[in-house]
Amino acid sequence: MDQGRGCFVWMASDSLSVAYSGEAPPIILPTSVLSKGGCDYFLMDPMQTATIGKVRMVWGATRILLGWIFLWAFLDKLFGLGFSTPAERSWLNGGSPTAGYLQFGTSGILSDFYNSIAGNEVVDVLFMLALLALGVALMLGIGSRLATYGGTLLLLMLWSTNLPPVQNPIIDDHIIYIFLLWGLWWMKAGWVYGLGEWWSKTSLVRRLPLLE
Repeated sequence: MDQGRGCFVWMASDSLSVAYSGEAPPIILPTSVLSKGGCDYFLMDPMQTATIGKVRMVWGATRILLGWIFLWAFLDKLFGLGFSTPAERSWLNGGSPTAGYLQFGTSGILSDFYNSIAGNEVVDVLFMLALLALGVALMLGIGSRLATYGGTLLLLMLWSTNLPPVQNPIIDDHIIYIFLLWGLWWMKAGWVYGLGEWWSKTSLVRRLPLLE
């Protein structure tokens, strides 16, 4: 008698499962898909389930820490909290959040371009809005798709301000942050210590999946 095809399920929720059938590498699929086509029964492995749970906790904590980096940069430049921005050069006091860096902190093949837009009011507004939006999205665990797309664009632009990078021919911390952003989105890190699961089920996101 055919006993069906079994799958080891490492982690399962209402919508997501990580399964391994022994015939191919582990795959991540919606639980509904696994239950319909390919897995007739599930064998739970408590040790692997616990490991996946810990991994998700690390991803969730990493999301919050990365979000704080961007949100803090926004707050420091806005109020001049005395870390990278003194109070007298804060945005609220009329300082430019981009002028100093774009004028004196750039190098390489695009430095002339960035020097030319240093202190531009439109650039200042776009830069500050990007920091705020990215920081809030990561801290709350919502809008992960847009945060990943927008964050990647922002970080690529920051990476290009010193091209090639000063301490490495290709990679600097901006590239690492880009990979982290994509990993956080793909691992649904916003569902851990965040509002991601609730956000994904709202009527707004169901109508506009890009906002998930």
